[in-house]
Amino acid sequence: MTVHAPLIIDIAGTALTKADRHRLKHPLVGGLILFARNWQDRAQLTALCHDIKKIRADLLICVDHEGGRVQRFKTDGFTHLPPMRALGEMWMQEPTANRRAGPMDATNAATACGYVLGAELRACGVDLSFTPVLDLDYGGSSVIGDRAFARDPRVVSLLAKSLMQGLLQSGMANCGKHFPGHGFVSADSHTAIPVDKRSRKTILADDAAPYRWLNTVTRSVMPAHVIYPKVDTRPAGFSSTWLNDILRGQLGFGGAIFSDDLSMAGARVIDGKAVSYTQAALAALAAGCDMVLLCNQSLASSEGGGSAIDELIDGLTEAQVKGQWQVRDASELRRCTLVPQTPAVEWDALMVQPAYMHALDWIA
Repeated sequence: MTVHAPLIIDIAGTALTKADRHRLKHPLVGGLILFARNWQDRAQLTALCHDIKKIRADLLICVDHEGGRVQRFKTDGFTHLPPMRALGEMWMQEPTANRRAGPMDATNAATACGYVLGAELRACGVDLSFTPVLDLDYGGSSVIGDRAFARDPRVVSLLAKSLMQGLLQSGMANCGKHFPGHGFVSADSHTAIPVDKRSRKTILADDAAPYRWLNTVTRSVMPAHVIYPKVDTRPAGFSSTWLNDILRGQLGFGGAIFSDDLSMAGARVIDGKAVSYTQAALAALAAGCDMVLLCNQSLASSEGGGSAIDELIDGLTEAQVKGQWQVRDASELRRCTLVPQTPAVEWDALMVQPAYMHALDWIA
């Protein structure tokens, strides 16, 4: 390989503009992330994904589609998936003759959620959802909240592994987030820079444990925009200590690493200094990220209608020419392995597929 396409960008509307097409053709762009604003109905979404793949078949089409309050597509046939906390609560309940409950039923329900989630997205042309959340539910984080399965890392790991199995059955990869854990801090990294002052030993024993236990099945990871000062002064997504030494070295993870959104407040300051999107991207790539996300910058009312994306593309291109950043074949290989390798089941066929109908019965 001679190309490393680390940029995951966004688009403004329900169809590609001329500017969108120009950006997606750039060799440094490896994919895009969709939001609710990119949704009108299934036919439109399917056509949009088809148009994207016509530009470049290797582009990775991503979305945050977890279930509960983080589900971008909710109408025109898409199943309303439960928040992951509901699966953790099912785990803790006692089964009865009329109610599925307990650990075994909860893992079955998690697999069903993963399959329905992945199969419906793939039927419309979406390649990857950034799920599951592996954060622990300490009860104090509004941004994580019911997105987390449970407080116990063992329960989180087993339910997440079951959900990953369902995704795999649909032909979709997975993304564990937010490494090493966003559940303990109350601040929202979208609008602030959270700081978790616990010790490395404590974080690894609890919050990061799922990443070690799931290192054979997790295909990608997204680190948190959280500073853990007992380990590093930089947020985890900009820390080689967290990404290379701990995640890859100590915990044995071999998949792809995405940065979280570089437009979030938690990514806008590094080492106490405000940074540009290009500087943030370079710091994330240098720390060990394979891909970097820049979201919500294509809107006409935001940054001049995509100028921030163009600035990042130009800035990373200049950095590459100047030798400030080098392409990595291993990173490109990791990105490409996240593109589904099997054909998707089309929507109408999926609706009568026995495996899908069986999975729906577990979610109802």
